[in-house]
Amino acid sequence: MWKSVPDCAPAHPDALGQVSRRQCLSALAASLCWPVGSSVAAVGDTLQTLPERCGLPASSVGLYARVVGQAQPLVAINAEQPFQMASTAKLVTSMAALDVLGPEFRWRTAAYLDGELRDGTLWGDLWLVGGGDATLDHDSLQAWMAQWRAQGLHRIQGHLVLDRRAFALTAKDHAFTPTPSASRPHHLWPDALMIDQGRVRVSLKADADGRPQATLAGSKVATAFAGQRACQPVPQWARDESRPEAAPRLQLHGEWAAACGPMTVEAVLPPGQVARMAVAHAWARAGGRLTGSVLDQPAAPRAPKLFSVHQSERLPALLRDINKTSDNLAARHLMLAMSPGFPSQAATLAGAQRRLQQWLAQQGLARGDIEVDSGSGLSRQERAKPRALASLLERFAYHPQGMALLSSLPLAGVDGTMQHRLRGGAAQGQAYLKTGTLLDTRALAGYIKTRSGHVVVVTALINHPQADRATPQMDGCIEWLARHA
Repeated sequence: MWKSVPDCAPAHPDALGQVSRRQCLSALAASLCWPVGSSVAAVGDTLQTLPERCGLPASSVGLYARVVGQAQPLVAINAEQPFQMASTAKLVTSMAALDVLGPEFRWRTAAYLDGELRDGTLWGDLWLVGGGDATLDHDSLQAWMAQWRAQGLHRIQGHLVLDRRAFALTAKDHAFTPTPSASRPHHLWPDALMIDQGRVRVSLKADADGRPQATLAGSKVATAFAGQRACQPVPQWARDESRPEAAPRLQLHGEWAAACGPMTVEAVLPPGQVARMAVAHAWARAGGRLTGSVLDQPAAPRAPKLFSVHQSERLPALLRDINKTSDNLAARHLMLAMSPGFPSQAATLAGAQRRLQQWLAQQGLARGDIEVDSGSGLSRQERAKPRALASLLERFAYHPQGMALLSSLPLAGVDGTMQHRLRGGAAQGQAYLKTGTLLDTRALAGYIKTRSGHVVVVTALINHPQADRATPQMDGCIEWLARHA
């Protein structure tokens, strides 16, 4: 872990894992042998009242906290009872990925030529082969395509073919995760060739007469607002029943008025449509010409020749984005990357699940201690015993890539999903905590540097239809530990 958070936290995620970071980790690990002293009883007595103070049944609250390096916990409430983890499941995915894939891991998207490139023209098709990069967006795609032109490719006298076979998923794999919808773009399912995370952004503003004007990539989007009392435009895809073969049309419903001002509305397109639109648009904006179409193709190219590769950031930077913002889709893609043989072999969810369970067993955890389904926490099958998750975090405090995990976590009162929580107290800037939220779940897990110099691992999991009422009490527990443990 860290001996002094400001001194040891790296400014750039890519720099993690250097010798100085490991030395810093070891220095703190040595300092954790200090005795806890008489504060254990006081802390335990205070935190044991959490369920009562939340007004929830005792069985709905799981809490475990322990000073790293000490045998006895400060508090243990339902420590051996499995709870839904929500997004704290991303901690398990992150730690496993750092071990299984390594800090140098990158997602790769490849361009292959299926034809002869002569005098700037490809006489054949260009294949864009997805490698599961959940961070690929329109701007980076266009910049990459500009490099194609610098390599001598100006015109494709054929098709631009999209290959998304690197993920071999079935409907069964999504049985326990929510169905994507226009109003919930963060529920989108994984896709090996995902661009802009499968979302489009509609610009909405008032025209000179105060009427709604919505556009997507310069094209008009229909609006049908039912009222003007709220600023809640809702995207919806509509089909022309008389023309079932036609593509669905995007419309904005809900409520909106000119007084709402300009807005950007995110919408989810049908599977693959964003990629087709983005690839065609990016290639044209990069100055390239295309004789054929952008299309999906389940078969392999005849005689592919590798032309260019686009790489994502390294794993520590990916984890920073995943955990600070709680990016569900990127976490799911990262878990699939742990499927054996990926990317040479298509990733399967079952393969990734088996690999992760093997890794958990290697960490000394028993089956049932932690169960991961999608890797993001969206699945209600993702459950953990508070003691098991805290133990895993403690083991990673001594891991060579412990700083990569630490730097990816939201910092209380400072950034990420903890930016507006625990401000002004002892925990601000000293508690690195992954948050988790489902309709019936609130969760926190991570590390706290206390005023006395200890480092505490903590897991708080609450499963109840009224779990939201427990958020202030959970934060109070973190603050208490930061001050008194």
